[in-house]
Amino acid sequence: MHISIADELKKRFHAACALRGLKMSQVVVEMIEQWLKANEPNSARELKEQDTAVN
Repeated sequence: MHISIADELKKRFHAACALRGLKMSQVVVEMIEQWLKANEPNSARELKEQDTAVN
């Protein structure tokens, strides 16, 4: 995957990851997974079904 972001944003992201001992790719994968959980149709449907079962 190739993305274009501003140099300053990349530098800040790189620094924040480095301070935590993480690779940027690790953090990006985690963010994508979180985004998919919130936005992927199957995930949304499963959450609704769970919510309905509890109520």
